[in-house]
Amino acid sequence: MKFHKEGYTSLAITILFIFIINAVADYYDASALVKWVLYIFSAFLFITIVQFFRSPRKNISVDDHIILCPADGKVVVIEETEETEYFKDKRIQVSIFMSPINVHVNRNPISGIVSYFKYHPGKFLVAWHPKSSTDNERTTVVVKHQNNTEVLFRQIAGALARRIVWYVKEGDTVTQGNEFGFIKFGSRVDIFLPLGTQIDVNINDKVVGGKTIIARF
Repeated sequence: MKFHKEGYTSLAITILFIFIINAVADYYDASALVKWVLYIFSAFLFITIVQFFRSPRKNISVDDHIILCPADGKVVVIEETEETEYFKDKRIQVSIFMSPINVHVNRNPISGIVSYFKYHPGKFLVAWHPKSSTDNERTTVVVKHQNNTEVLFRQIAGALARRIVWYVKEGDTVTQGNEFGFIKFGSRVDIFLPLGTQIDVNINDKVVGGKTIIARF
């Protein structure tokens, strides 16, 4: 287990905040009860930040016949839908909701070349809102597989997630299972697959990024 690089600033701010509130309590000679409440709150806050930005080490085997889950969380959508940004046709959408307690690293579901990337500023509706896929702050990434199939995946900010981070751009060669981004504090990742793709998960399944097989070519 390691601490993700995106959490260093948040951890530093948290430690500074904890130091200040406890120093103020000592300076004003707060009662023992108040100090214990602050100690418990400080420990809770510190543990919350550390667990949120945890980044488990994973041994991922690349397999060009499968599509790996891009994020930890729960499957909340499996449906045929119209993808209007890039493909402009019908696709199978699989959506994974990431709660604040999940690991928030996002991983490439397939290996290939990034054929399209775009960042969209937007709203911060709750991640399960029907319009979050089109109205919220988000990124769209399309990777072209060696078999010429393109897979689109989208990071979507939620009500708490106010920063989406990405590490890819058009023309990059990406490897299945490697990190392509990170979203802070609760969010969602959608993946759009060709019609006829074999889906290997069900609604409400708990999935693990880089480990769970979402579908097969």
